[in-house]
Amino acid sequence: MQITLLKAKLHRVTTTHSELDYEGSCAIDGHLLDTAGIREYEQIQIYNVNNGERFTTYAIRAEDHSGIISVNGAAAHKAKPKDLLIIATYASMDENHANAFKPNMVYFDAQNKITHTSHFVAVQMQEHTKTV
Repeated sequence: MQITLLKAKLHRVTTTHSELDYEGSCAIDGHLLDTAGIREYEQIQIYNVNNGERFTTYAIRAEDHSGIISVNGAAAHKAKPKDLLIIATYASMDENHANAFKPNMVYFDAQNKITHTSHFVAVQMQEHTKTV
């Protein structure tokens, strides 16, 4: 049996550009791609924290250490500069590999600088749960 798990996540990166007339995709600072283990041209899911939009595109490499997160082409309608995004990739694997697998998660400050990385999400506690 195959199971699909979170492979990598860029958590709360800030959109720097929204380029309607650029070839579709999402340009991501190359250093951030490398840190998360996301490949150029890999399918990504983007979740816009500001407006709730969720969409699929692919990653392209932007200049290393530039902080660039540019949502391009038709997807530019779904994110504007300063929007917070969660960018995720997923991988399918058999259950034996899934038992030992840990995702790469990268967390950011407001300038798209890495604050820390992790391989797990902390257990959600009842006293920290908020409703929207």
